Amino acid sequence: MTLQPLNPHDLVGVGLRHPHYSYVLENKPPVGWFEVHSENYFMKGGPALQFLERIRKEYPLSLHGIGLSLGSADGLDKNHLRRLKDLIHQFSPFLVSEHLSWSRINDAYFPDLIPVPYTEETFTLLAQHIDEAQTFLGREILIENPSSYLEYKDSIFSETDFLTSLCQKTGAKILLDINNVYVSAFNHGWDASAYLQAIPAELVGEVHLAGHSLRTFEDGSVLRVDTHSSCVCDEVWALYHQALQQGMRAPTLIEWDEEIPNFELLMQEATKAQGYLQQKRIAYG
Repeated sequence: MTLQPLNPHDLVGVGLRHPHYSYVLENKPPVGWFEVHSENYFMKGGPALQFLERIRKEYPLSLHGIGLSLGSADGLDKNHLRRLKDLIHQFSPFLVSEHLSWSRINDAYFPDLIPVPYTEETFTLLAQHIDEAQTFLGREILIENPSSYLEYKDSIFSETDFLTSLCQKTGAKILLDINNVYVSAFNHGWDASAYLQAIPAELVGEVHLAGHSLRTFEDGSVLRVDTHSSCVCDEVWALYHQALQQGMRAPTLIEWDEEIPNFELLMQEATKAQGYLQQKRIAYG
């Protein structure tokens, strides 16, 4: 299969996970593209890279990082950047993304994406690191809005103002994770619809859709947790519809990272997202 030029507004992709390698190669499912976590392919060789090389011959690919730790006060890990650049050179992804978070201090890595306070100091730090990463990689990167379970008292910006200003300053784009918007809005009492309205459509370079879980505590309080372990809920689909109405037509990804189902269920979710995009095209051209 020869890769054709992408029409990025109308593509729905699926997160590629190892249980589906063989299925994808054997069945060639009709998805627009696949996304993988960059760090899972930093090795020098082995079966995972071999599978990815074969899949890349058939589908466009994006790289989604989870370990660059853009918000770390220790600075960027140069070795991590070099390995990411090598992976980009090897697979020529059409999108490269990371998170608005930190996960490293004193050369110790934490298995989580820890949110940052929205302050002037953090803004300056993140802008510097995004500039450094984009210069080293020689390309634009996308920054994903977090799912969060706490807010910092020191924050002086809203999350939308902080993320939007950061991308406007650095030339990066936003990876708008709509499930994260819904999860954080529920946990903090925000208005998820107003959150989307505050994001300029032209800054959105990719959209993520995923499921989440509910945790109920002894006092009856409920927390929504971004587990990527279920279908996209109706409320997130409604927010996706709103995003499209606002003109946020960007490559859309279905994420599923825990309790991974058979590929047919992922295709059903991708087909549903494609239906929303199709309705948008018919209504607005």
